Amino acid sequence: MTRPLALIIDDEPDIRELLEITLARMDVDCRLAGSLREAFGQLAETHFNLCLVDMRLPDGNGIDIVRKVAADHPETPIAMITAHGNMETAVEALKAGAFDFVSKPVDLPVLRRLVETALRLDGNDQAPASPKSHGDLLGKSPAMQEIRRLIEKLARNQAPVFISGESGTGKELAARSIHSRSPRASRPFVAVNCGAIPQDLMESEFFGHVKGSFTGAVRDKPGLFQTADGGTLFLDEVADLPLSMQVKLLRAIQEKSVRPVGGEKEESVDVRIISASHKDLAAMVAGGEFRQDLYYRIHVIELIMAPLRERPEDIPVMIEHILSRLAQRMGANPPKLERSALEALYRHDFPGNVRELENLLERATALCEQQTITLDDLGLANAPSGNGHATPPSPLADQGLEGYLADVERQAIVQALETNKWNRTAAAKALGISFRALRYRLEKLGLDAEDDGTDAQGQ
Repeated sequence: MTRPLALIIDDEPDIRELLEITLARMDVDCRLAGSLREAFGQLAETHFNLCLVDMRLPDGNGIDIVRKVAADHPETPIAMITAHGNMETAVEALKAGAFDFVSKPVDLPVLRRLVETALRLDGNDQAPASPKSHGDLLGKSPAMQEIRRLIEKLARNQAPVFISGESGTGKELAARSIHSRSPRASRPFVAVNCGAIPQDLMESEFFGHVKGSFTGAVRDKPGLFQTADGGTLFLDEVADLPLSMQVKLLRAIQEKSVRPVGGEKEESVDVRIISASHKDLAAMVAGGEFRQDLYYRIHVIELIMAPLRERPEDIPVMIEHILSRLAQRMGANPPKLERSALEALYRHDFPGNVRELENLLERATALCEQQTITLDDLGLANAPSGNGHATPPSPLADQGLEGYLADVERQAIVQALETNKWNRTAAAKALGISFRALRYRLEKLGLDAEDDGTDAQGQ
């Protein structure tokens, strides 16, 4: 097997030599460059499996190399070498496309782990291939297609990701999908609900403890960071962390090391952080409820999960998937939905999003008779219809679920357009969707030709 090749870019000969010796011991060949000019020349002639670049170079900024590699060689992982504690630089590098960063003075165990992870990403080890499934992140709407595209991109670097969205939109599913498609796929994925840990136990839970460090500590116990070592730590509802714990979490993320409660030594950890919350973190920062420095550290890249009411075209495939999964669990055939039940689901506003849809269908499956789910089984007979969809006048039995719902969608859109004199901006507002989403639906349903062009506000 061909040995991987790394490009080391640093203007300090001692640093270049240290990095070259370290990588050589890992069976990695190296090329060296002391300036941007030398680096650009080598990149033009040779394919590298990894690049390590210093932030400060005699003829420019290492960020320029990061952007160049990210644009011209997106398959090549590139890591930034930054001054100790300079997190602003590290965050800037990650946003520019860097795979990861390492601080000076270089911690060799941290460097070795970074190199191992990067080479797995470039395909230079025997780790199993990442799964290609996105799990339950189903749907063909533009919103879901964009989410899956971003997940593919985010899986190729180590930048911290913040997943925002309402409760029940699938934030943990998205985090798991990023992990499963990353070079960390064979390592642990550890999820923790930050709001569910008692405050007096948080430090022990996150960083571990040694025997005898407090009453009840009868043996050494690793924390969440140690358990997730080499993999991904998912901090769900991170906004619920108290300020005192936010300080300690920030330090662990910055230093890539933790000290167990009662311990005397720091333990290096290699963990990718993905966090999530349904709360507005920026507003919490402004109100003094969340540390600004931690916010910028975990909010490097944001992935926004769209609520279900903004993507009704995803409801049919989700219904089919959920019912099939429930039937498989029960060892039976999937039940059918009566027309009235299907209409109710399509009109429902789903404040609880996908989680609510799952709960409704699970309840209905348990209550239904003769494998047919009725409106009464759903318990939505008197529920408000908040998403603006019109009730279809007649069943379209021969079209199947997707065709039937497409006609429902067509009728609702036409009605909204006619009511608003074909002003698409006003119609989108009446339907409770964005103008961009309405424009997509018009094209999909072939309704663009019916638009008389009177949409001054929407252009």
